[in-house]
Amino acid sequence: MRARCLPASDRAILIELPDLAKTLALFEALQSDRPVGIEEMVPAACTILIEFAPYATTAARIWQHVQRLLARWDAEAQAQAQGSAAAKQALHSRLVEIPVVYDGADLSSLAQLLDIDTTELIARHTGAEYQAAFAGFAPGFVYLAGGHASFDKVPRLPSPRTKVPAGSVAMGGHFSAVYPKDSPGGWQLIGTTPVAMWDLSRAEPALVQPGFRVRFVDVTRASQSTVFLPAKSGAAPAQPPESAAKASTSGSALTIKAAGLQTVFQDLGRLGQTGMGVSVSGALDRQSMRTANRLVGNPTGTAVLENVMGGMHWQCQGSAVLAITGARVAIEVTTAQGQRFQQPQDQAFAVDDGDQVRVGPSTAGLRCYVAVRGGFEVQAVLGSCATDTLAMVGPAAVQAGDAVQVGQAVPANDLHAVQWPAAHAARQWPQAGETVWLDLVLGPRTDWFEPQSLQLLTEQVWEVTAQSNRVGIRLQGAHPLLRQAQYQGVELPSEGTVLGAVQVPANGQPVLFLADHPLTGGYPVVGAVASHHIDLAGQVPPGAQVRFRVVQPFVVEQLNGLEGE
Repeated sequence: MRARCLPASDRAILIELPDLAKTLALFEALQSDRPVGIEEMVPAACTILIEFAPYATTAARIWQHVQRLLARWDAEAQAQAQGSAAAKQALHSRLVEIPVVYDGADLSSLAQLLDIDTTELIARHTGAEYQAAFAGFAPGFVYLAGGHASFDKVPRLPSPRTKVPAGSVAMGGHFSAVYPKDSPGGWQLIGTTPVAMWDLSRAEPALVQPGFRVRFVDVTRASQSTVFLPAKSGAAPAQPPESAAKASTSGSALTIKAAGLQTVFQDLGRLGQTGMGVSVSGALDRQSMRTANRLVGNPTGTAVLENVMGGMHWQCQGSAVLAITGARVAIEVTTAQGQRFQQPQDQAFAVDDGDQVRVGPSTAGLRCYVAVRGGFEVQAVLGSCATDTLAMVGPAAVQAGDAVQVGQAVPANDLHAVQWPAAHAARQWPQAGETVWLDLVLGPRTDWFEPQSLQLLTEQVWEVTAQSNRVGIRLQGAHPLLRQAQYQGVELPSEGTVLGAVQVPANGQPVLFLADHPLTGGYPVVGAVASHHIDLAGQVPPGAQVRFRVVQPFVVEQLNGLEGE
């Protein structure tokens, strides 16, 4: 089995394989024989993205482990292994039947394209069993491999729809899928299903997960005895976003009078949920989040409020100890008796019942972080209090009128000290009009671009546009990045993307992925911001400029020197 190892960042590699079958076989082997230090693995059509902890392992060690796995498989042994795996899967993997009303907007045109009638198209789609290969795009969206051989000819739409309704059954390339929520999409729509693919009230929110078997059933022909709903698990159901706790055990709360542009709960994110299509998410500036928690004596991963550009105002119910870090803002405290004073940033301060705190607009940086001793009493979703704005997973954004309860992350007898002095020096944040330098690791698809474009990537100034958010920073340059001639008009099979990835759509204007980015993407990634500059990227405001500085060249041989056999 031939494979390539490509750099994806300073803490991730992309293993490229010949096809989906070999990709899934290697993914299964890595799950059974997982090297120390691997944090996340994201399989895709022909690749596996492997993210690792640099303090525990290296890219070269992981690639050498992969090579050892690949070296065990000669052609005969591989065929035997695939056969036994297929037999095992047929016996043991979960089968999910999805009822479909074949009424999709593209059903007739797709049948015409395949030179068959709609009845035959439906028969082909329901006549095969599919394998849930990998998740991506959105929670609950799973790429289903298999189906009739003619489906390999199914193209995506020339221009994607701006809105595809939830429950739409679709085909794209040689995959089928069901859209779990209303979203843009460029696949061919052939039907709809009433079954929710993603439901946080279920014990297993994702109806279909990688490794499952799937069969589509035409409801107009289905037996009345057919049961489509998944079997219930004994596990407690995950909590939906709106289930944030409202009852306080500490007795203190912050009553929100003004929430600012966007104020959401964040912590270090949710690991281990990529199989359901859920990325890590979490605070965009983790150092500022950790600093705020240290100042008030919390564990550093305690949930905080992440706010964009200031503009917050709240009144305290009961007493509390607060700290505000990150983007530069003015903090004004008005006591219950009407006294006003300015509170220094990056320092813990105490408030009493009835006191009000106003956070002014940011003057440098973009996001500030509010921590309270004891943390905020908010319900975790899938093991984290982080709000993922793309996946719509996690607590709802804070709104005016909310009473945000103070929790008990620090027990009353805990000895963690509140750091009253300004123990942390203020960090320097960029302002609109300033230029920010970000270190860049090239790869994995640098070779898709012309040499002149790679020069432009580092020599050109990139404007941060107002269309930026927690998903990513949209950049605008005077000259777009152009692909090599052989890659123009070529579709890249979906593959995993990392935090900090610089993806280049067809228009040549890069998008720098931030914490809420999709797990997989179909545009080539030219490089990724080095991990030590991720926090800085999250603080670059619209109107600032970005310059990239390459710190690791695109040299595949640095990882090992040879392709795997």
